[in-house]
Formats: sequence, structure tokens, C-alpha cells
Amino acid sequence: MGQNYLIKNPRHPATIHDVASLAGVSIATVSRVINGTAPVSQYTTIKVREAISILSFTPHSAARVLATKKTNTIGLTLPEISGFYFAPLLRGIEEGIRGSGYDLLVHSAVFRQETGEVLTAKLGENNTDGLIIFAASLSNQEISRLYNLGFPIVLLHQSPPNEFDIPCVTIENKDGALKLVDHLIDGHGFRNIGFLTGPPEHEDSYWREMGYRESLSCHGFLVDPNLITFGGFSTIPAQDSVAQWLKSGIKLDAIFAGDDDAATGAITAIRQAGKRVPEDIAVVGFDDIYISQYLSPPLTTIRAPIEQAGYTAAQQLIHLIHRESVEPLVLLPTTLIIRQSCGCA
Repeated sequence: MGQNYLIKNPRHPATIHDVASLAGVSIATVSRVINGTAPVSQYTTIKVREAISILSFTPHSAARVLATKKTNTIGLTLPEISGFYFAPLLRGIEEGIRGSGYDLLVHSAVFRQETGEVLTAKLGENNTDGLIIFAASLSNQEISRLYNLGFPIVLLHQSPPNEFDIPCVTIENKDGALKLVDHLIDGHGFRNIGFLTGPPEHEDSYWREMGYRESLSCHGFLVDPNLITFGGFSTIPAQDSVAQWLKSGIKLDAIFAGDDDAATGAITAIRQAGKRVPEDIAVVGFDDIYISQYLSPPLTTIRAPIEQAGYTAAQQLIHLIHRESVEPLVLLPTTLIIRQSCGCA
């Protein structure tokens, strides 16, 4: 660790900041070593413990009690609980914690009306032993705060902020979108393919758009910005956007709706304009939620392993709580599901 140590005056006890500085690590890493709330490499652990010994650092008793308090509860934050998507996700999480001795506590996000900002969640270190955080359900500031406490968290469909070492479980959004648009082009000869984006802060939307763009580019097609508009992963915004497209007279062969909820809105708008799906405009979605197979026509989509994602996130979190190592990123594969809404018989 080197020869130059700052020895604290006994009248001014060392702080966790001093330990972090001497060990050359973050405060969060020191907290993890002290409290054992997440795995730390043997080399780093040795450095931190040497710094603690040199500085005669004693963790505050209240902080130790908070860190070791057990609630036997796992928390889940969601942006909302409506729609068909979250039921299989919850089933997967419940299956993932079954037999572990943990209960599940679910909280939907609270947004500031005027800005759309995600407010601080009601779940955290005071009432759960760990937290599964779904995309856009908790602010990066709050995620950073929990991380710096050394509190066990797993992210679903969201990358860690500030390059923090927080495990993430997600799906192959780009690859799935690429397969879907490739099918529209190669299987049906479509050229004018619209894309409905999801919420701007949602990484799934970003990667699905990247797959859409890559497929067009690989086929030698230019990306027309007029064929990309907001769908919000939601029925009504998608319906409104597609209605505006149709009123404008823009040429559309097919619509990649971003997800299945948006696809239902797109189909409604096309029918209200007196057109047919897929004879006039094909529509495809993403996720393969339960209702997709029962739409008229049945929806061509990408099957996302929603339940498996929930199960995996729950298992990852339990491993973290038990101070076991986990994969930093779990990327689950997706499958093209061909039905009739794209024009296939």
C-alpha cells in the first residue's frame, strides 16, 4: 500500500472517507467490505482492511446496525403496474424468491407532474434487504445513493448510472428488432417501414431503434426521420401517432410498433382510417405478451423472456444479499414469432 500514511489524531477519529482515500478505493467499496453487502475482490478487501487497521477506524454503531438489519423482504420498483407486461415479470420474480424465505414488496414509481422526474421511492435500505429496479422507476440519483450505501440492488432493462458496478438483467433488444425488420424486408419486400419509439429514457427503446436502423442500413435503405415517431410503448400514444401518419399521407408499407401494446394502438388507428392489416399496412410488435396471439390478426412479434428476466433478477439479488458473486450483465435471447399481422398466412 506504500509508505506514506496519514495517521489520524486520536482526538479526531478516522472517517470512512479517510479509509477510502488511504486504500485508493471508493467509499462504497469500503462500505461493502465492512458490511459484507456485496462481493469485493480479495486484493481490494486486503487493502481496505489494512487501511482500517492503520487508521484504527471503527464504523459507527448505528451504521452497522442499519447495514446488518434484516427484513426478509425484497423490494421491486416499477414505473407502473398496468398492462399485460408486468404479470409475467412478477410471476418470474415470485418464482425466483420461492423457498428463499423472502417476501416481495412492490412499489410503483411516483412522478413529478410538471417535469416527469422520478421521485424517491418508498422502498430502500430501511424496509427491504435488497431492491430490483425496473427501468425508469427510480432516479439515477437514488440508485447512486443506494449503491454508495453498499445496498444490494439489481437493475432490470437499465444500465448502471456513472459506470457503477451494479448487476443488470436485460434482453437482446437490438438483435430481436434486427430479426423482425429483416423479416419485413426479406420476407415481404417492404421498404417504407415506420418505427414507434418508446419512452425516451427507456433503454429497450434505444436498442430496438438501433436494430431497426441497422436492418435498413444493411439492406441499403436510408433511414427516413419522418418514419420514426413516438409510440411510448403504450396503446393511446401509438394510436395517435399512427393516425397522424395516415392523415399526412406518408407512404407506409409496415409499422414496427416498438412493443405489443403500441402495436394494438397502431392496428386501431389503421382500421379507423379505413385500411386493413396486413393487406394495406403490416404491423409487428415486440415482447409477445399474452394478448398478442388473440389480436385480429394475430400479431407477429418478438418473444421476450419476460418471466425468465424476472426470475433471473430475483436470483441475482438473493446472491448479492448472501454476499455471493453474480454476473455483471445477463443478456437473455429473444425469438421471432411469425403470425398473420405481417402478411404471413
